[in-house]
Amino acid sequence: MTSTIHADVVVDVPVGVAYDQWTQFESFPDFLSGVDSVTQLDDTKLHWVVSVGGVEREFDATITEQRPDEVIAWRSTEGEIHSGRVVFTPESAESTRIDVEMAWEPTGFVEKVGAALNIDEAQVKSDLRDFKRLIEERGTPDGAWRGEVHGGSVTDRDSGLTRETGFDERPSML
Repeated sequence: MTSTIHADVVVDVPVGVAYDQWTQFESFPDFLSGVDSVTQLDDTKLHWVVSVGGVEREFDATITEQRPDEVIAWRSTEGEIHSGRVVFTPESAESTRIDVEMAWEPTGFVEKVGAALNIDEAQVKSDLRDFKRLIEERGTPDGAWRGEVHGGSVTDRDSGLTRETGFDERPSML
């Protein structure tokens, strides 16, 4: 049983500010409940430690698509089956709509019940409200990564250099 979650929020910061903060993956525990840590291994590889229903889980994920101020998409490569996409749309010069779509495979009784009752979707909506508070209070991101990811290659925006990532072909659920 795959659980698919859709949520959105409008934040009162320019699209570049919202996007740049979202690229700071290691700060996700500041606003994503249930995320214990995210370790960025390189430009496209992340290691996640999450707690769901009191059960700790770990998985690795690859960023499959990333375009500054537009989109970040990922999918798990090992461990939990998980994928997602975050789209950033300017609403005005000073506000941004963030649309999140995630799919994951609940395991165990607690996760399956939570997904069936849409508790996971309610949590993502709450987490987006927390992101809104965080970025609006700061008004500026902790950092930024403005490179691009397309399938198996990464382009560094500053240098213009492109490299292959050794992209794993595990399919996305989205």
